Amino acid sequence: MEQEDNKLTEERREKLKALRAAGRAFPNDFRRKDFANDLHHQWGQRSKQDLEGQKPPATVAGRMMLKRVMGKASFATLQDGTGRIQVYVSQEVANYEDFKRWDLGDIVGVQGRVFKTMKGELTVHAEKIVLLVKALRPLPEKFHGLADQELRYRQRYVDLIVNPEVKDLFLKRTWIIQAIRGVLQEEGYLEVETPMMQPIPGGAVARPFKTHHNALDLDLYLRIAPELYLKRLVVGGVERVFEINRNFRNEGISTKHNPEFTMLEWYCAYEDWTYMMALTEQLVRKAAGGSDVMYQGTKLELAKPFVRLTIPEAIRRQGIQGDLRDRAFLSRELGKLKIEQRANQGWGSLQLMLFEALAEKHLIQPTFVTDFPAEVSPLARRRDSDPDLTDRFELFIDAKEIANGFSELNDPEDQAARFLEQAKAKEAGDQEAMYYDADYIRALEYGLPPTAGAGLGVDRLVMLLTDSPSIRDVILFPHMRPEA
Repeated sequence: MEQEDNKLTEERREKLKALRAAGRAFPNDFRRKDFANDLHHQWGQRSKQDLEGQKPPATVAGRMMLKRVMGKASFATLQDGTGRIQVYVSQEVANYEDFKRWDLGDIVGVQGRVFKTMKGELTVHAEKIVLLVKALRPLPEKFHGLADQELRYRQRYVDLIVNPEVKDLFLKRTWIIQAIRGVLQEEGYLEVETPMMQPIPGGAVARPFKTHHNALDLDLYLRIAPELYLKRLVVGGVERVFEINRNFRNEGISTKHNPEFTMLEWYCAYEDWTYMMALTEQLVRKAAGGSDVMYQGTKLELAKPFVRLTIPEAIRRQGIQGDLRDRAFLSRELGKLKIEQRANQGWGSLQLMLFEALAEKHLIQPTFVTDFPAEVSPLARRRDSDPDLTDRFELFIDAKEIANGFSELNDPEDQAARFLEQAKAKEAGDQEAMYYDADYIRALEYGLPPTAGAGLGVDRLVMLLTDSPSIRDVILFPHMRPEA
């Protein structure tokens, strides 16, 4: 197959060579005036007789996806950014013989009149046709698309050409983001941008990517979360703020993980985690159009109120009945599951590990999980009634973490102590533990109002709402291993 493609490419290079010799390679003086979809919308319902009487003009351009040469006249199908339109080319066109030698994938401009064929198909009768771009590589055979999924991710430009549903998916992604943005703007949130390169990576428990700024001779880290910068803005009086941001985490790749991904984070002064849970539910439901969705054969009930479940309740549903704050008990249960532990982990960390191992996979319908231990929530406010817990939630749908939110920790001394605990964990070998951020502590010392915040994984939400099995399906250019 590769040999055949190489032969076809070589033949196309010879054609391009002839075009160069004639001074007609890659012209840039053709101006498109009409789009395929607009022509169908405007003229598609008109009768053949109406169009013959009116002869509406059309100037279209696009990639040639189909071609039928029939002697004195031929048909071609052009694909532009909106759809496809058929073109009729007769020997009356001056360069008809040239046209017959053009290849599928070539980009063509056509000027002519709209009519309907005997079969009723809307068509542009070409009066002038121009080869705008000679495609040197052939499209996948018979346009059934790329069969190799990895090749589709790697050559997304080809995937978009031959699989219209892929473009539709990314259009839907845009609509989802616009819906989310619209809700927050209606609620009075200000959209901002925060640094992608940071001297201290913070706002999440994750391993960062590292880079170096030559002019400043300074090591920097790619953002793992915008949280600490957004909360600095709340300190400064920007009381409702959000960012739709690219984050970078130096972690493994899976159907749910990509090292570069899109997150929504938003913060609201003088509110708490219960407000943030309600707003998170509103955002997800708005993005879904207010209805349930089918995901990989399972109906996800997004239209009705989301379930709320504590971590201990979720664990007990899996048959665990012991003391879930007893470190020794938790350690034994994890040992039965052959899950490694570190000596410096407290009961809170072990309890979360047990939840992730036993309960998380059962959270198919939308579920807010609550009662997170303070040990594993270094930025969340401790619960007044139980300081070992925090006012924090995570939203799970189809066993995927979709959102994470909490009442923010605004006590600078408590935050400094928790940063120190994280720093000790890092020294003990936890590469995902947080760094101590002295400037953020200084910001808190100026006073962070009582604040609620949350983050929502845009890519994972788009997966669910577009019935996509992998996160790489909803990222235009996902990270891939180098080609062999």
